[in-house]
Amino acid sequence: MKKAIVAGGGISGLATAYLLKTRAAEEGLELDVTLVEREERLGGKIWSIKEEGYLCEWGPNGFLDSKPQTLDLCRELGASDLLLRSNDNARKRFIYTGGALNRLPENGPMFLKSGLISWPGKLRLAMEPFIPKKAGDEDETLAAFGRRRLGDEALRKLIAPMVSGIFAGNPETMSLRSCFPRIAELEDEYGSLVRAMIRLAKKKKQEVAQGKAVASAAGPGGVLTSFRDGIQALTDILAERLGPDTIVSGQEVLEVSRGGSLPWRVRTGSIDMDADLVILATPAYATASIIQGVDSDMAGILRQIPYATMTVVCFGYDRERIAHDLNGFGYLIPKEEGMNTLGTLWDSSIFENRAPEGQVLLRSMMGGACFPEYVNLTDEEVTGRVKNDLATIMGITAPPSFVRIFRHHQAIPQYTVGHSTRVAALEQRAASLPGLFLTGNSYRGIGLNDCVAAANRTAGEAIAQLTSR
Repeated sequence: MKKAIVAGGGISGLATAYLLKTRAAEEGLELDVTLVEREERLGGKIWSIKEEGYLCEWGPNGFLDSKPQTLDLCRELGASDLLLRSNDNARKRFIYTGGALNRLPENGPMFLKSGLISWPGKLRLAMEPFIPKKAGDEDETLAAFGRRRLGDEALRKLIAPMVSGIFAGNPETMSLRSCFPRIAELEDEYGSLVRAMIRLAKKKKQEVAQGKAVASAAGPGGVLTSFRDGIQALTDILAERLGPDTIVSGQEVLEVSRGGSLPWRVRTGSIDMDADLVILATPAYATASIIQGVDSDMAGILRQIPYATMTVVCFGYDRERIAHDLNGFGYLIPKEEGMNTLGTLWDSSIFENRAPEGQVLLRSMMGGACFPEYVNLTDEEVTGRVKNDLATIMGITAPPSFVRIFRHHQAIPQYTVGHSTRVAALEQRAASLPGLFLTGNSYRGIGLNDCVAAANRTAGEAIAQLTSR
């Protein structure tokens, strides 16, 4: 019987371990899988906390259903009936600028009427089809791309808030090709984003007429999807399917090394385990320490992947104390507005069952790559700053009846310029170490869908390697 050890009990590790077991069974391969997690609790940054009738997401709050990976996993787990799609009003998203919340336009007429971008900014955007395609294949920051193709105002009011909302990142350092590879591909192929959208829209019409199912030309889109009891339901189900015989919690993987009775040895604080395969589904900084003794060059590359801090703040209110309309997803805030928060999600408007009857739940984000020091603020300072922003932006002066603060000192990996080169180097180094695999959100996508897709790839490659020996 072959032996595999997966380090890390977040969504990446859990999904990889589960898929390893199921794919091995499909191949008729006898494979013993052990998952090792440092914490007693499984799930990593996926954690749905239920208190006083509120459901607060410590980390991500769902996934988009436009990509198949997570939906397929839920179907395989028999959990499809437990999924909860976000309310239709979650399509309404806002940017706070110029002292007001401006709805993100969803089509041309809405864009023309919107006050989000000034007329000079709109005219600059209209010039996009006439901007030459970037020469060469040198990596480019999101900020450089935005200024070059769309103009400075679009960068400040559209791109930068989106980058902070998705990555908690700084567009001046983030890589276009690593963060939004599809956008880079569209410029490469069509020379213009506007021309790409027009041609893809025409192609979509033709395919619809032919009865083909197609994705939106505008991008990934999709409906934000979770579970009634929170996104943690997914990791709980995975852990249940794996069972206690597979999971070793409360043990930190400290080191992997060559040798022992099998090709690899894994050392924790109290036990050593030998394995044919070792899959590290740990954050880049932890993986660097684990493999230092095996490949110091690989460890050095991993340490070049920075992480942004994040503070998540949940406020609960009596609905009648808030005069502002909550029909929407929430809003993001450009850095230039001088607010303390990156934005606020109207969680109880997005999903059912997030607040008690007659109450609402607002979830604000602070910090990120642009304000890393905010993670060190006291609870009183955090609460005061969030209150000030909500009073300015939404006119909320009533004190919250429910407050919870969650701090992430290393929240989200940052795909800075050169990230794709670093990932390619990591993959090349890993290829020279048969039986060792890296997976997780540090490499090719930070979202839940990305983690599940990476788990699928890793499990497939690991099984292929075992069966080819």
